[in-house]
Amino acid sequence: MSEKSATHEVPKTDDEWREILSEEEYKVLREQGTEPKYTGEFIDKDDPGTYTCKGCGQKLFTSDTKFNSSGWPSFYDAIEGAVEFERDTSHGMVRTEVHCANCGSHLGHIFDDGPNPTGKRYCINSICLNFENED
Repeated sequence: MSEKSATHEVPKTDDEWREILSEEEYKVLREQGTEPKYTGEFIDKDDPGTYTCKGCGQKLFTSDTKFNSSGWPSFYDAIEGAVEFERDTSHGMVRTEVHCANCGSHLGHIFDDGPNPTGKRYCINSICLNFENED
């Protein structure tokens, strides 16, 4: 796992982010918020396709790595090089935060309690994602 990079492909000012994201999207993607459990649009989605970053369009996860686990979309792997990680000590816990490697947006957290073949569970906020159907 690589740590979060200091520079990203899609640098934006705070005002630019606020122009392209809704208030709720901004809170999660730029302020490390979390959408309420079981409220995201992609929890039960099982169509074939690719999940992309709402901030920049970077391809992040494929539907064949998605599984049912928690109140947020869960994946056991990310597309190679699409995400980066940062230690998160908020809320009295030590967790690993997941960010888009392209624009630095917060996506969710990764845990070591996922299924094979990786044993990882990327717990990702739906509000951070867009979905592209497989053709």
